[in-house]
Amino acid sequence: MNSVGNRRRDLLRLAGACCAWGFAARARAAEEVPPPPQREPFVVTGATLHPVSGPSLPGGRLWVEHGRIKAVLGADAPLPAAAAAAPRLDLAGRHVYPGFIAANTSLGLFEVNSVRATLDTTETGAINPHARAVVAVNADSELISVARTNGVLAALTVPLAGRRGLISGTSALIQLDGWNWQDMSLIPEVGLHVHLPSMRLTRHALPALSEPLLDELRRSTSQRLRLLDESFESARAYSRLRQSDPHAPWDARWEAMRPVFEQQRPVFVHADDLAQIRHALGLAERFELRLVIVGGADAWRMPELLRQRGVPVIVAGVHELPRRRDDDADTPYRLPARLAQAGVQYCISRVGGERSASNERNLPYEAATAAAHGLPPDEALKAITLHAARILGADDRLGSLQPGRLASFIVTDGDPLETTARIERLFVQGREVDPGNRQRRLERKYEQRYRPAPGAVR
Repeated sequence: MNSVGNRRRDLLRLAGACCAWGFAARARAAEEVPPPPQREPFVVTGATLHPVSGPSLPGGRLWVEHGRIKAVLGADAPLPAAAAAAPRLDLAGRHVYPGFIAANTSLGLFEVNSVRATLDTTETGAINPHARAVVAVNADSELISVARTNGVLAALTVPLAGRRGLISGTSALIQLDGWNWQDMSLIPEVGLHVHLPSMRLTRHALPALSEPLLDELRRSTSQRLRLLDESFESARAYSRLRQSDPHAPWDARWEAMRPVFEQQRPVFVHADDLAQIRHALGLAERFELRLVIVGGADAWRMPELLRQRGVPVIVAGVHELPRRRDDDADTPYRLPARLAQAGVQYCISRVGGERSASNERNLPYEAATAAAHGLPPDEALKAITLHAARILGADDRLGSLQPGRLASFIVTDGDPLETTARIERLFVQGREVDPGNRQRRLERKYEQRYRPAPGAVR
């Protein structure tokens, strides 16, 4: 009886493994081949250049060499002698913009939600500061090419915390082209990510829960916040010990947190509610941290304090619902405009998390919605380019068309914040990248099946 039961259990496990393998096989490597490094310089001519950091340049010239921008010139400015012999890339009638930056995503860590083998977003346990997102990036992800096709050329890929996690690890800024994570990495470790539990534990916020359950939830939240404080206390004590005695015992978790106490890296605290943002500000003050708020749905309720403390906000999703019954319906849409008017440093991202990765291509439309609700259009463009690069510490490489920046830009036939505009060509570090993706391949495939036969009546 036992042997029969064991055999049946083994067969079920084998069948499950085969199913998982079959699903994983469908999530095969993307077909687009990364191009080699730029070998020859070229000069873009005829297009309207949108540097973002300055006014647009109709008929401007963009000199690109060794993967970087060497010069950005107006139509009447003479070309440097070194660029005179470079091949011309005539883009008359087109527009050139810096690539968009997805500042809160799990691109590269997530593929098919129902196939566990394709998910590498979350470590077990609550405290994982030593987890590094960069080494888990899957360069062959089909979702990367989908996002890239709509202008997203760089992304901050963020480790997630799961249901009970608090410190999830360090994020990485990657470019969306390359053979492996080493090729894609721009800044391997950008900052430490902390995920606060919900603190809206009132009868009004949770009317469906009984009072005993509410009390239990409050106790659990208090314990988790206490664990978070104790972890930072231990890490700070470890950092001080290692500074005074480099031969002190080594701990992987606390070693990963040393840069945040030395002001070398920011701490990204995922916080939406007012109570969460206040707790994050208190945490940063107690431990002298460089703080960045991710989410910030209630940041408009305390903009002066955020501005005074110099705390940037990564607005995690404009296409969201209001958080309170008495909020206006367009409250999430107006959040970037309110932060901009208050002088708070901000950028716009998508909501983040696993299920958001497949729709990172919609990032420009999040900015467009903010532009339709009070944010000036040029500021909306900056919110997904230059502002994002500054918050992530990469504005010397990304976010604008300026000399010295990486030549990562897009060529469009109109305003990329408009859904009717088409992104025609993509360049990453001066290399023209294939704009294809799995969705376009499927479109071409089924056009063949459903195309009417010659002479057929529609």
